[in-house]
Amino acid sequence: MAKSKTFTCSACAASFTKWSGRCENCGEWNTIAEEAPLSAGPASKSLGGKRGTALQLSDLATAETPPPRTVSGLGELDRVLGGGLVPASAILVGGDPGIGKSTLLLQAAARFAQAGLKTVYISGEEASAQVRMRAQRLGLSDAPVQLATETNLRDILTTLEAERPQLAIIDSIQTMWADNVDSAPGSVSQVRAAAHELTSFAKRRGTSVILVGHVTKEGQIAGPRVVEHMVDTVLYFEGERGHQFRILRSVKNRFGPADEIGVFEMTGRGLDEVTNPSALFLSERGEPSPGSVVFAGIEGTRPVLVELQALVAPTPHSQPRRTVVGWDGGRLAMILAVLEARCGIPFAGLDVYLNVAGGLKISEPAADLAVAAALLSAREDAALPADTVVFGEISLSGALRPAPQTENRLKEAQKLGFSGAIAPAGGKMGSDQGLRLTRPADLTSFVGEVFGAG
Repeated sequence: MAKSKTFTCSACAASFTKWSGRCENCGEWNTIAEEAPLSAGPASKSLGGKRGTALQLSDLATAETPPPRTVSGLGELDRVLGGGLVPASAILVGGDPGIGKSTLLLQAAARFAQAGLKTVYISGEEASAQVRMRAQRLGLSDAPVQLATETNLRDILTTLEAERPQLAIIDSIQTMWADNVDSAPGSVSQVRAAAHELTSFAKRRGTSVILVGHVTKEGQIAGPRVVEHMVDTVLYFEGERGHQFRILRSVKNRFGPADEIGVFEMTGRGLDEVTNPSALFLSERGEPSPGSVVFAGIEGTRPVLVELQALVAPTPHSQPRRTVVGWDGGRLAMILAVLEARCGIPFAGLDVYLNVAGGLKISEPAADLAVAAALLSAREDAALPADTVVFGEISLSGALRPAPQTENRLKEAQKLGFSGAIAPAGGKMGSDQGLRLTRPADLTSFVGEVFGAG
């Protein structure tokens, strides 16, 4: 009887009983390949009576020593990493082209090298002269970083085996070429093979490896998603080219909190860390104007105040426009529907534009009430007080739900000179922080108390 074959998608790891050109699960093309079963390995055709090595088991109460960490001195980078660099860790850093990934990692390489780590920087995208020019511009020419330019994975691994660095930075994983894989550099197979070899080297030799990854137009790291499962930490470097702010966001971290952010400012000297992001995001905020609302949010473990801007105008088109920058467009549609269904405030025939100032991307539901306030302020042409922050989640019934870490949000608002806050009733407040609080019970009450209409 013929043995059944298993075919696996390299992008999403889905399994199939037969080969096809397109994965039915994730929709990717040419990612399905036959996977040899364990019993068909090169050592023997069948496991038969061959026994493996018994595993050593332990209970959950076994005490483990926390991993040692090396601090770079870049506070925002160390925060996102969970307190510093862990030995033998594999880190994947993704971001748009030209956003500053290479600049950030060259600065990090110099800092870690100055902290005592033997550091190797290997570039597959730029010549050595280009990297040295950047280092000279950043004032890092004297940093004890060893530099090489190569794309052949076999040569890179041979060099790392000989040098035994404590930190290796590979820029980028899409340019690496494994000669035992029959496909072009940047393909799914090449990226998966290169990531596997480099991650295995990190675990085997105790070297921390940082991989740079390109992103697709959807904002995801290009290549198979299995690469993100291989590594210990996945960081995204975000920002708009028109803004000087850059956000380093942790979306996965086995050695620290996920969704932590570090804030940097792009200057002529490279990336400067921003220790007080709220003050920076609000630095260009002028006099109170209709459609402008300050949202007290939480990014990772830190509270961040950011300005939300809305514009509502009559549309000349049959289909009104809904344009969003920095927030979820689907959630904006939900807020507009709730305002019309529960409060009787229609937005039909009106174009709606929403923007998060400073280039920050917000995903938490606690921004619902601030968005509703900005939309109503723009629609009614009535500015909210400049010294007031707004936060809270809106349900489909029009009820308001309290946001987590309410006390931390209020502390941050008071620290930056705000004297008023609008938040749903029922949140865990602690003390009132000396702020003037407005605590509506539902969305209808909020509209009546803040805008004088019900």
